[in-house]
Amino acid sequence: MTSLSSYALRMAHLSARIFGEVARPTDQKSMKVVNLFSEQPLAKRKEVYNWYPQHKVYFGLMRQLRFLGLYRDEHEDFKEEMKRLKKLRGKGDPKKGEGKRATKKK
Repeated sequence: MTSLSSYALRMAHLSARIFGEVARPTDQKSMKVVNLFSEQPLAKRKEVYNWYPQHKVYFGLMRQLRFLGLYRDEHEDFKEEMKRLKKLRGKGDPKKGEGKRATKKK
């Protein structure tokens, strides 16, 4: 039975490191950990990140449809009405240069 030369062993280790394999011989318990770390992370798997709808895209589309009058968003209507009523009562944000600091006596 012939054993590998030291050069062949070094090349085998180097090859394993380059190609992402285990460089030194390991037992089954350690290989389980190696396999776990070699898998793609859960958050990057397609079946995970494609599970939920793309909210940013849908939000933009619904806003455009609302602007065109093809969709009615009651919550947005309510928020706009509250903002309008607040402005009528004089509770809106002050214009630039008319805030508390600007109206302070010098």
